[in-house]
Amino acid sequence: MLRLLGILVTVVFAIATAVLTWPSFFHLERTVPVAQIVSMRGVMVAGFAVLTLLFLLFALARPLRGFAMSMALVAAIGAIAGGVTLGMRGYGDALPAETASSVRVMTWNTAGEATGAYQIAQTAVAMNADIIALPETAQSVGENVAIEMRELGRPMWVHHVQYHEEIERGPQSWVTTILISPDLGDYAVIESSDDGTSNTQVLPSAVVMPVDGTGPTVVAVHAIAPRPSYMELWQQDLQWIADQCPAGEDVIIAGDFNATVDHMTSLAADGYDLGYCRDAAAQTGNGGVGTWPTDVPALLATPIDHVMHSDSWRATGSIVLTNLDGAGSDHRPLVVQLEPAG
Repeated sequence: MLRLLGILVTVVFAIATAVLTWPSFFHLERTVPVAQIVSMRGVMVAGFAVLTLLFLLFALARPLRGFAMSMALVAAIGAIAGGVTLGMRGYGDALPAETASSVRVMTWNTAGEATGAYQIAQTAVAMNADIIALPETAQSVGENVAIEMRELGRPMWVHHVQYHEEIERGPQSWVTTILISPDLGDYAVIESSDDGTSNTQVLPSAVVMPVDGTGPTVVAVHAIAPRPSYMELWQQDLQWIADQCPAGEDVIIAGDFNATVDHMTSLAADGYDLGYCRDAAAQTGNGGVGTWPTDVPALLATPIDHVMHSDSWRATGSIVLTNLDGAGSDHRPLVVQLEPAG
């Protein structure tokens, strides 16, 4: 009877390990509680490694040896498979030297006023950012960032989308601001983004297009977090973001997706990461470095901030800035360098 129970527990553990390691195979990557668990893949890998060691210790007791060794084997497979997945996405890389045609994109969820315009501007100028997506950043903060950047010799245009403007002193999560270098031309927020008729559901995203039609459409996104009570809204947000990247369009998408590439599998066209877009960090060796939260080491944190691009661009480098964990935000900035695909 005990042997049968041991076999049953091992089988259940093996199934759970398979689901958490390859959630898209079972089409469970956007369901509770799998979505929440796989978002912390680094922690999950560490957990499987610890379980492997524990079961190997239990195997020293002769009556438990068979059961413990079976469980250790399953846990080891989970740890190795998860580690290989993160390793393929990358644990850190650097930005290459800029070229005459390169465009640098920075995304940073600044947690409202916690970070401060001066720190944002200093970071953006240091990174030579041309496009800056700032979820949870009020228009006034964005304007102060632009003023600081102008003083530092790098002027920017400021655009934003805000929900519930009629409510005074509402949370800055109701605002997403985007800064674009004048070198990329004149941009304007499209009407359907500004009035919310086509946008993420609870937290706003900003879709800006070049006024003269020359240049990429730029989308600064902020999806709702996948809390159990918001799962349907979260799924709708990810679908909307995927729809912003149709085939054959010139698109750059940056921001707080509140999702890892594991969650996007069923929304990706063949060979892409989301819609017809590719994840720049994963393409350039930084896809495994976590951007949230900052009080967890980057190798254990979850990479939910992304820069995506269509086939009009190719990513040549990226970096997650881990030296700003004490700047006030619970997110790390991600900076990506893109080159025109031609």
